[in-house]
Amino acid sequence: MAALTWNDALALQQPRMDDTHREFVDLLNAVEVALQGESLPLEQALDRFVQHTEAHFAQEDDWMRRVGFAAQNCHSLQHAQVLELVREVHRRLRDEADVEVVHALVPALAEWFPMHAQSMDAGLVQSMQEAGFDPETGALQHPLPAEAEALAGCGSGRGG
Repeated sequence: MAALTWNDALALQQPRMDDTHREFVDLLNAVEVALQGESLPLEQALDRFVQHTEAHFAQEDDWMRRVGFAAQNCHSLQHAQVLELVREVHRRLRDEADVEVVHALVPALAEWFPMHAQSMDAGLVQSMQEAGFDPETGALQHPLPAEAEALAGCGSGRGG
């Protein structure tokens, strides 16, 4: 059984984000399969997951910056915390052959991700729509006025 299954509740109707999220789910499941010895070597599967997660979070953090989020908003801070954890698990697997931390990571991320996507990422999509931001081109139709305060919330739209 997969650690996490892509489903309609995870879809945010933002094609680029949904594609990235599907890849996150697929790569997390690939780590789980590797833990069972049924595919790629575990370190290779985890390498791919780490690389994806770094790019995934950097992409969303860039979008937040472009639509006017403060640098220290809670959505970006959560990305940093999860990325720190993923990198530490990767280091422990690589340097100490600690497979147990990977066994703990997979279900923890499978539990965390749907909540993150349905709250913070959904809020980011809302903020992107309100700003008229096109993630494919980087065009921004409605930037925040220069005197406006940066968005410091967790991604619940420009209003909060």
